[in-house]
Amino acid sequence: MAKSFSSTLSVLFSLRTVPVLTLMVFLLPVLAGLFSTIFPAFGYLPAIGQVSFTTAAWTQLFAHPALPNALLTSVSSGIIATLLSLILSLTFVAAWQGTNSFKRARQLLAPILAIPHSALAIGLAFLIAPSGWITRTISPWATGWERPPDIAVIHDEWGLSLILGLMIKETPYLLLMIVAALDQSQAKQRLKLAKTLGYHPVSAWIKGVLPVIYKQIRLPIYAVLAFSLSVVDIALILGPTTPPTLSILVLRWFNDPDLSYRTIAAAGALLQLGVVVGVIFLWWATEKAVSRLTRRWLANGKRSFAETPVRIFSRISLNSIFVLFFGSLLVIVFWSFTRRWQYPDFLPSVWSIQSWDRNINNLLWSSSATLIIGLISSLIAVILVIACLENEKRRKKSAGTGALWLVYLPLMIPQVSFLFGVQVLTIKAGIDATWLAMIWGHLLFVLPYVFLSLTDPYRQHDDRYIKVALSMGVSPTRAFWRIRLPMLLRPLLFALAIGFAVSVAQYLPTLFIGGGRFSTLTTEAVNLSASGNRRIIAVYALLQALLPLLCFATALALPNVIFRNRRTLREH
Repeated sequence: MAKSFSSTLSVLFSLRTVPVLTLMVFLLPVLAGLFSTIFPAFGYLPAIGQVSFTTAAWTQLFAHPALPNALLTSVSSGIIATLLSLILSLTFVAAWQGTNSFKRARQLLAPILAIPHSALAIGLAFLIAPSGWITRTISPWATGWERPPDIAVIHDEWGLSLILGLMIKETPYLLLMIVAALDQSQAKQRLKLAKTLGYHPVSAWIKGVLPVIYKQIRLPIYAVLAFSLSVVDIALILGPTTPPTLSILVLRWFNDPDLSYRTIAAAGALLQLGVVVGVIFLWWATEKAVSRLTRRWLANGKRSFAETPVRIFSRISLNSIFVLFFGSLLVIVFWSFTRRWQYPDFLPSVWSIQSWDRNINNLLWSSSATLIIGLISSLIAVILVIACLENEKRRKKSAGTGALWLVYLPLMIPQVSFLFGVQVLTIKAGIDATWLAMIWGHLLFVLPYVFLSLTDPYRQHDDRYIKVALSMGVSPTRAFWRIRLPMLLRPLLFALAIGFAVSVAQYLPTLFIGGGRFSTLTTEAVNLSASGNRRIIAVYALLQALLPLLCFATALALPNVIFRNRRTLREH
């Protein structure tokens, strides 16, 4: 049985079509979903009796009174959050690369990225609300507030809390992408050379390193920009409500009991896609303009560039993000075990597990669904990615930039723009609201992140170990199982943990493809966020945050246990 499986896997690895088949798994549903959204947007939706193409939906969409402000809020919050996150991550690396502060910040990236967006947004809402923990910390002794101030901090009309929530999640991600780009390039040599020529650290990094690595982080920046412009879960928890952002407005139309709103929602979904494409093009054009305008400055020979202000700004800003992140997690823990916490008490006056006990059945069901969908979709993604990368190794040819664009494509297309179409396709195929559809729907987003996290370790693995095994008569398949996989166990488990964290965070795919029959911790947490019961919201948010953290902890600890007698493999 094992030999049959190994030979089948060996044949699979030898197929040149493996990368194409893998791309089809997650690209075809996205493209088909887009086309299935286009038809209703132009009036063709037989399910509600509309069988002729019209532009009535677009007329109604542009006539809607909430659309202008929704567009303005979406575009402004998305661009500002991405720009601030990029500036903060770049300035921190420029000012602190190679220092102990940089190493400590790098170690904190994994737990921050593991926490789902909605869990963080809920904790941030508990932290910065008028009756939140920050206000309790300074009241009444510093503010005189015996009651919560009447200030619209959460759901503010300017989207400031939404921008803050996006920054807390996006800055660590961009920081991680910059660090990865530094490891792949000649950044250290260029930085050292610039410093030997008398350039101060910040100026040396901006002039000598940034122009080289920016091309490598361009796609992650576009993905962050697309996410910020079309985010749903964070916008539901922190964003403005009257009117909401464009993505929330479209979601409301999709969920409206009046089925005629489906065509308007489809038109709005395409408009959301157009907004993302337009803003990304605007960002690209700005890149080109900045590149031309700064050429003379890059070569002017000035050795310093606001060294002290940049160091102070980046240090304070990043520390503030870390404080807000861990404060958000801590306040979730407090609320989940609280029975009484009156304002302005700094800590709860009565602790209890009552909220956990009363919701134990729903928690077990939601946790089970989250685990099943997340683990299976992540495992499938890891297997497919391994197949693609092993195929590259055996063909001695790596995928080019075009393949990378295809991988990022689902991350740059707004979910609301194609998930309605995917829902229609699953209904026609008779698999709507099934485990198969749910796992496939999550796989669309899990697979790109698994590919991005596993590509570099796999490609950088030293092939000389395999060559030695082959020279001793070991088959390629046996060498793969006995040498390559054990040596890559740590990055494989880490990629699995990343895939699981991505799956746990999926809100819209579960909502659309699940048809309301599947409740995960994320859907429950986001849906409960509109209620006033902070205790129950905190229970779901805490459990939602704990599962990915446990998965990452397992990924870090398991290789040490398995290879406890092999020091080199433990450190590999």
